[in-house]
Amino acid sequence: MESQRSFLIIGLGLVSFLLYQQWLVDYSPTPQVTPQIEQTNNNIVGSALPSSIDANSDLPLAPSSGIVETPKQEQHLVTITTDTFEVNIDTKGGDVVKTVLLKHDAEHKSDDKFVLLSQEPTVYVAQSGLIGRNGPDASTEGRPIYHIEKTEWLMEGDDLTVPMTYTSKDGLEVTKTFYFQRNKHSIDVAFNIKNTSSKTLEFVPFYQLKQDFSTEEGSMMMPTYRGGAFSTSEESYEHYDLDDMKDEKLNEDTLGGWVGMIQHYFVSAWVPAKDQNNNIFTKVVGNGQYGIIGVKSPAIVIQSGETVENKATLFSGPKNQEELSTLHDTLDLTVDYGMLFFISQILFSLLITIYGFVGNWGIAIILITVFVKMLMYPLTKKQYESMAKMRALQPKMAKLKERFGDDRQKFGQATMELYKKEKVNPMGGCLPLLLQMPIFLALYWVFLESVELRHAPFGLWISDLSASDPYYILPALFGLSMFTMQKLSPSPTTDPMQQKMMLWMPVIFSVFFVMFPAGLVLYWFISNVISILQMLFIYRNIDKKNAAKK
Repeated sequence: MESQRSFLIIGLGLVSFLLYQQWLVDYSPTPQVTPQIEQTNNNIVGSALPSSIDANSDLPLAPSSGIVETPKQEQHLVTITTDTFEVNIDTKGGDVVKTVLLKHDAEHKSDDKFVLLSQEPTVYVAQSGLIGRNGPDASTEGRPIYHIEKTEWLMEGDDLTVPMTYTSKDGLEVTKTFYFQRNKHSIDVAFNIKNTSSKTLEFVPFYQLKQDFSTEEGSMMMPTYRGGAFSTSEESYEHYDLDDMKDEKLNEDTLGGWVGMIQHYFVSAWVPAKDQNNNIFTKVVGNGQYGIIGVKSPAIVIQSGETVENKATLFSGPKNQEELSTLHDTLDLTVDYGMLFFISQILFSLLITIYGFVGNWGIAIILITVFVKMLMYPLTKKQYESMAKMRALQPKMAKLKERFGDDRQKFGQATMELYKKEKVNPMGGCLPLLLQMPIFLALYWVFLESVELRHAPFGLWISDLSASDPYYILPALFGLSMFTMQKLSPSPTTDPMQQKMMLWMPVIFSVFFVMFPAGLVLYWFISNVISILQMLFIYRNIDKKNAAKK
């Protein structure tokens, strides 16, 4: 099929694909604000509280928890600084309420660092504790306030241990310890619990993420997902956004698993013990504004004088696939490449390898484009050979048009007879193009999802490959390359109106690509330049063969 028609197929396919992806992300209407009421053991919790939400209403309620509204307690923050992030822990409950990623800028060329977990301007925190019959977090007196030696901690070696302690009125002596390691965005959280009473006690460890979803992210050009996700022994990776949480509370029992909150380039996740049966749950609080996804460990019964331990790992950082995969086999799937993930993962590995040699992501994109085009050259050759045959038929097609005028039926029949006589397959150029589309879409997701390209410079005026070209130079170059390809290709129609429309295609695509990340536009432009060179080379060889035959 002719090159212009191929561009139409690509354009329509791409736009349809992007619209479909954005529909998946945010098709449903804005959630209606309705009170969220939950009743357990005749106690109503989580009812409509306009500005301040009872802390206990966040917690997953276990049987006999007996939670009621509690008075506000004073907040105390502990600050831990490592080489990768600065973390704030609230001594009330021992929740992680802020993570500042020290190796990632908030905005391009900004001195401020990226804040992932925080309590302001919107709430996004990692909570953990002990609920159940004797769990201190389920006490009617409110969540426990832990004791800690100091409020400022600094990592000086390869690791850092931060313990805090609490003793409940039931006789549970709890040491909640946070373990940090150099070059990691994960925090190991361990509960060491001793029963100092004379009776048997019972509690349930829980780990959860709470986020305010009153603001939205993403656009048609950047249809990124923001919301909950989880993994079980049956499902490797599943989205579960706020609307899902409102429709139906998640309640999945699994061996191991994990829960997380995902956004563009970054993720927070709780990974519990892999060898125990856990329960994954969701909850909505605060008049439908806050979504919670978490995991509960099995209930623990502890005899007098006994000591038990329960652990989980909190990750709060960039979607670095290597680091994520060390925590759980499927956690790296939060780098969501979609249905073509198996192609994207191969291309990403190749991109990383190339970058290791050249040290520039823009050059790496150019080289991987060259590699892909060379890999697809046999298909490209067939496409352009078919286009060359179509181009050779243009004079005969014009004569048929003159002969049959506006009689489209006779013109179509004569055209098909001409194709048959000249042994030309009008779809010969279309199939190779369709086979190349998965490669392009897979690369699109690599460029869109890979945090390695966030704020990555190329050179000259391109200082951020993940953002659009600030001076629109790359989209203009792309349009020029597309126009050149049109001139080298046979016209797909003899209709003057359609021909004029095709002439506007480079302009339309250039405007369209203004909104794309510069890295993706760079890929398209280089791909077009290589296509032009391949087209000239193939056409020249065909012309030589035809001249030799004559």
